[in-house]
Amino acid sequence: MNAPSISDRGPRRFGWPQRVFSQVLLMQLAIITGVTVLVTGLFLAPLSAQLDDEAMRRALAIAQSTAAQPGIAEDLRTTEASASGPVQSAAERIRRATGAEYVVVMDRRGVRWSHPETDRIGEVVSTDPGDALRGREVMEIDSGTLGRSARGKVPLRGPGDEVVGAVSVGIEYDSVRARLLGAIPGLLAYAGGALAVGALAAYLISRRLQRQTHDLAFSDISALLTEREAMLHSIREGVVALDGTGRIRLLNDEAQRLLGLGPEAAGRPLAEVLDGGRTADVLAGRVVGDDLLAVQGGRVLLANRMETDDGGAVVTLRDRTELEHLGRELDSTTGLIDALRAQDHEHANRLHTLLGLLELEMHEDAMEFVTEVVGVHRATAEQVTEKVQDPLLAALLVGKATVAAERGVSLRLAPGTLLPDRVVDPRGLVTVVGNLVDNATDAAAGSGDARIEVGLRAEGRTVVLRVRDSGPGIAPEQYASIFTEGWSTKDLPAHGKRGLGLALVRRLAERQGGSVTVAGAEGGGAVFTVVLPEALAGPETADPATAPHPATTGDSR
Repeated sequence: MNAPSISDRGPRRFGWPQRVFSQVLLMQLAIITGVTVLVTGLFLAPLSAQLDDEAMRRALAIAQSTAAQPGIAEDLRTTEASASGPVQSAAERIRRATGAEYVVVMDRRGVRWSHPETDRIGEVVSTDPGDALRGREVMEIDSGTLGRSARGKVPLRGPGDEVVGAVSVGIEYDSVRARLLGAIPGLLAYAGGALAVGALAAYLISRRLQRQTHDLAFSDISALLTEREAMLHSIREGVVALDGTGRIRLLNDEAQRLLGLGPEAAGRPLAEVLDGGRTADVLAGRVVGDDLLAVQGGRVLLANRMETDDGGAVVTLRDRTELEHLGRELDSTTGLIDALRAQDHEHANRLHTLLGLLELEMHEDAMEFVTEVVGVHRATAEQVTEKVQDPLLAALLVGKATVAAERGVSLRLAPGTLLPDRVVDPRGLVTVVGNLVDNATDAAAGSGDARIEVGLRAEGRTVVLRVRDSGPGIAPEQYASIFTEGWSTKDLPAHGKRGLGLALVRRLAERQGGSVTVAGAEGGGAVFTVVLPEALAGPETADPATAPHPATTGDSR
């Protein structure tokens, strides 16, 4: 599905942008700007308080130094308050040296003995000096005759540690404000730099997001997700999406049906929901190739796997059960046609022989010839139905014996063969026997003294099947792999796939709690042994009236 182009989104409108890139960029810029302004404000607020505190402490330190001067307390007691007095001279000297706005020395009545404006000497101070005159140190921001200032007030003590006055020092508040305002440009420069770096990072992240979302709008992404969900759950192919760790990200309805899983499988590891086997290997990528065959729960699946950029994969599954059955029916039909063609030639030869005997008036020899031909086929059918009492299996073995004979292979029952008419799943057993006999016929055809031996016997309710052929046999190192989907030594048939017959045999046996094994036979060839527990009904449950009627079965390899 192609992403809609920008030109397909309608006319451009002013206002909130539609593209993911633009929206994310604007949101990031807004967040960065807001954070920068907030941090700047949070920094400036304590900075102002810090500068105020610093100015008050400086004023207090100057006041303490002034009060510690040894001659000021004595001059306060022994001289008069005047612009030329020793107290004014000492206070002005300290004020000029420290850069304070004023240094005021007062007596216990609050009368000034020093002031930057000499005409105010002898007047009472404009602010209450009570705390300092009571022996406590004071720091404050207050307004007086010289305006607003940061102030420090300390008591002035005489020789006997008695309070004889107080010292008040002021730092011009405009200088504190100037320091605050002077710090703002540098702070704003840092904030602007941080904002610029953040904006650049937001732009780069947004550009990356733009590439990853193919410059789509949020509405486009929402529409694509809706369409994807509708498409995935409506198509008749199974779709399984895996992440880089092998966990199932998506499982559509058809995949759930084909794999026999529920929606709760999504989000779980693949190895946890599938118990190994070829299907799990194909989905996990341990088996590579196109149109890979797998058998899951009796279904024949065709799987294709494609890797994704994030290390995951998407696997598509197609149900080929019916198509595989039709392909095998085509194989059977082709084999039957070949057998009928050969039988037609054989029948023509027999008719020509019979015609010759009649023309030579050898009537007794002709009767013996006809009796012999008919008797062989009748004896074979009677032998099979006597030992194999299930009609479906008996019909299958008679038909397979005829086809094998036309290919030069002798099919016979093993000594001790006896199967009562109590088979629980005749069609399943027909599939197992048919696949093994067909494989044995293919293996034995063309060998010297080509033969197949089929043994069926009941052990309680368990059926034990053995099929032995005189073919070239199977190498021991291949015993484990021959039951894997896709393994075959034959040429491809008309429908283009092989390697499912033995896999289906194994699945049918395991479904009934049984097993299938292969081994070498004495004198060459191979022996397949299938054990099917609970394959027979108990004698008390067998009902001849409900026994299946003979039917023609196709090759279900």
